Amino acid sequence: MKPDDGLTAGTIADLVGGKLVGRADARITGTASLDRAGPLDLSFLSSRRYIPQFRRSNAGAVLVTREFQDTTPGPSTRIVVSDAHRALVALLPGLYPAAEVAWGVHPTARIGRGACWKGRILLGAHAYLGASVQLGEECRIGAFAQVEEGAVLGDGCQIGSHATVCSGAEIGDRVVIKAGARVGTPGYAFVTDARGHSPLRHVGRCIIESDVEIGANTTVDRGSLGDTVIGKGSKIDNLVQVGHNVRIGERCLVMAQAGLAGSTVIEDDVILAGQAGLAGHLTVGRAARVGAQAGVIGDIPPGATVSGYPARPHREVLRQAATLRKLTEIAPSLERIVESES
Repeated sequence: MKPDDGLTAGTIADLVGGKLVGRADARITGTASLDRAGPLDLSFLSSRRYIPQFRRSNAGAVLVTREFQDTTPGPSTRIVVSDAHRALVALLPGLYPAAEVAWGVHPTARIGRGACWKGRILLGAHAYLGASVQLGEECRIGAFAQVEEGAVLGDGCQIGSHATVCSGAEIGDRVVIKAGARVGTPGYAFVTDARGHSPLRHVGRCIIESDVEIGANTTVDRGSLGDTVIGKGSKIDNLVQVGHNVRIGERCLVMAQAGLAGSTVIEDDVILAGQAGLAGHLTVGRAARVGAQAGVIGDIPPGATVSGYPARPHREVLRQAATLRKLTEIAPSLERIVESES
């Protein structure tokens, strides 16, 4: 069966290396969440919290982890896998084949003197390459995107529409910079005296290593004197601010609206949840976890999980919240005791 016509449950099981339970010929043409899926949709179950939705679901087939394979009631056609999320990632290209890339240079694109690339390129409408820009093989530059003078991009990079890669940026292979992002902009630094605030000229680089993704409308400042560096395989969400001289290690996850002040060091495998705020000149140790809306004002040791403001061990935050709730419940009794003794 061709992808345009969907896939059978049996084919899906083969693609993801799963065990099929139920109809091998069940036709699947798309994916949906358990509560919205219909008879032609594939969904997945990997958490106990979604069992009620699973039991009411109309999905044609469901990817399930082994612990849920015998859950009843629920859709009868199931594909049992060790990791439902990974199976879904492997499957999606088969159900939703990527559109063919229209390689070439749009007539409205502008190319500066000395700009060059290897092999095929896609330059969208009104895209701009500055002087002496260097691009690797099979780069895609979206409509109205800009790659400024002297920037260097590796192979297979994708620059989204209206994104800007500024001068002084060095981009590795297979980097994805999504729509509206700004990479390599001057940072926020001023010298203050009686006459006011004089901007400090930024002369450092912005280095984005291979396999990094940078979300829509995120900003990554170039270094002031040193370099801003984002390590291999790190993934940055939308609307994130990365200040000058920040160093993010490899395989980090930085989620929406997080803010990293200048010269912060994030070691490998760190997770920064949404709206986390980090003061400058501090270090977050390897594999640490920073909770949503946490305010980090000091170093975080490797492997720690912190939350709250100021950020402190997550279990401590939970204990304090529970204690405060209990205190609120007994506050009237305490007030009466105080009044009776006064």
